[in-house]
Formats: sequence, C-alpha cells, structure tokens
Amino acid sequence: MNEFSHLDEMGKPRMVDVSEKNISLRTATARSIVSLPLDVLNKLESDQFQTKKGSVFQTAIIAGIMAAKRTGSLIPLCHPLALENCEIEIHVNDQREIVIECSATIKARTGVEMEALVGCTMAALTVYDMCKSLSHDIKIRETELIEKKGGKNDFTRT
Repeated sequence: MNEFSHLDEMGKPRMVDVSEKNISLRTATARSIVSLPLDVLNKLESDQFQTKKGSVFQTAIIAGIMAAKRTGSLIPLCHPLALENCEIEIHVNDQREIVIECSATIKARTGVEMEALVGCTMAALTVYDMCKSLSHDIKIRETELIEKKGGKNDFTRT
C-alpha cells in the first residue's frame, strides 16, 4: 500500500519534493455533472443558455479556466503550475444533465489532475450561481478524474 505523499515521516504536512523528477508531458481530464430541475433546464434551453448575468456556459468556461490556473493558490499543498493548456467543454447529456469536462496539459515534474478537478468544479459552481435565481434545487455531483497521463502512473476511469 502506498503512503500519503503529503505527510513526512513524522506525520506533518509537506509539499512533495518533485525537484528530482523528469519533466514530461502531463495531461488530465476531470468531469462534473450538474443536475437542474427540468423546468430550469427547459428555460435555459429556450433562452439559448442566456441569463441576465450573461451566457451560462461561456461564463462557466471562463471561471473554470481561471480557477484551474489558480489551483496552487487554492489547495494548500499543490505546486503552483503554469498551465500550457486548459479546455472546458460543456453539454447537456441524454439524461438532461449538464456535463462539464476540463482538460489540462503541461510539461512539468508533476501532474495536472488537481487543476482539471478544480476547473470543472468551479465551472459547475458558476452554473449553479447563474441559475440559482430560478431554483436552488440544483445538484453538483460526480466530480471525478476521468483520465491522467504522464508521470509514474497513467489512469483511465472505466
């Protein structure tokens, strides 16, 4: 079994030392799902996802990218990374849920899983914020890592 990487041998929190690792291409994709009441989703679709605050999806994309770039400031033991790419895709799936996927890329000594997770989470929170005037019965759920590549281990959710 692996040990927690963010604790030293005395159990104190620490930033992981990545200085000896090789720089390599690292990618990660994460997904959040937002469930809206059907009447709210229907209203959004009829208004082409525009509200008085602006475009729901466009605003969520910008918020998610901004948050992904600030992950090192938001999560205490994350390394501050200069992302080389961050993309957010948003669509409505067959179950009538809003699906948000964030993909991040960097050439670095450490991965970008947290950046992808923060990006899709903040985009989901922005959807909530922009729709809460219509209903507070909004659920953000299933935020999860879908895939990561590069570094010691690759991962793909099955």
